[in-house]
Amino acid sequence: MSAIAPSYSSPPSYDLVQLRYVRAIAELGSMTAAARSLRVSQPTLSNAVSELEGRLGTSLFLRGARGVTPTASGKALARAADEIFARIRQTDEEMRGIEASPAGRFVLGCYHSFGALFLPEMIKGLAVRAPAIEVSFWEGIGPHVVDAVLDRTVHFGVGVGSANAVRPHPELVVVPLFRDVMTALCTRDQKAPPSQLFYVPRIALSERVLSAMAAQGKLPERVVACGDLELVKSLVLAGAGSGILPWRVAIEGSTRSTRPPVRLLDRKLPFEVDVGCLFYRADLHRTRGTLLLRDEIVRRGRELDAVPLPQGVGRLQHRAELPSLPSRARR
Repeated sequence: MSAIAPSYSSPPSYDLVQLRYVRAIAELGSMTAAARSLRVSQPTLSNAVSELEGRLGTSLFLRGARGVTPTASGKALARAADEIFARIRQTDEEMRGIEASPAGRFVLGCYHSFGALFLPEMIKGLAVRAPAIEVSFWEGIGPHVVDAVLDRTVHFGVGVGSANAVRPHPELVVVPLFRDVMTALCTRDQKAPPSQLFYVPRIALSERVLSAMAAQGKLPERVVACGDLELVKSLVLAGAGSGILPWRVAIEGSTRSTRPPVRLLDRKLPFEVDVGCLFYRADLHRTRGTLLLRDEIVRRGRELDAVPLPQGVGRLQHRAELPSLPSRARR
């Protein structure tokens, strides 16, 4: 006895167009009415159903004088088609919601000293302007932040773009956010020349400032290597000595109505230009939530750029001498 239907070594594939045909025929009970509803010719409809029946090895409809009646297999396939198209509509609505909703979950990468300067006010503003956006943080030094952006570990990265040359990459977007200077600082009330200088050896700009000071014979009696900028800042603010720091990191926590707690150790000492940057991939999925978060990061960068640099490096405030900030971030 021959089998009613062939056994399948793998599940058959279904064409959405054919499923739409099956659903319309089952619903209307007429090939003519279904063809009219679908705006196809009746031969096209009949051939598509015959091809599907042959591929499945079963009859889907019984033809009669009063029209067509779905078989048990036809009814099962029509029900499945209804569920499939309902799920497609639901998925389409979900995708439209994802694209248009001011929400989403994102990962932002940065170095902790940079994060302490940049993130608190940014997150506070985000909570007001886009409260449905959730941000978690990934920590790493500058080059690692860029790597994390490129390998999609994080959606956005913020950090210094000048301390370590950012290697060119066709998918990397770099947006300058604010200017800064790395130089030797001390507390505002420091009178006698400090006997100690604190710095972070692994930060390229810090090493450059130290080398330039050494070349000018301006190093103090003792130079102390530290692990990170926050430690250098704490030591300087405690009056333990001077330190090589980014200006904006050193004054973070002070308000515009009060004088900064630090000053230049010597206006004649060398300094290095720093540029805070936003990093993201050019192919980043641009939902409304993505664009809102990006714009909030740029907004915070502009706020920092508006904070005056210390007297003695005022010439850096002329935009022609530094990378220009775009009127709006690239989309």
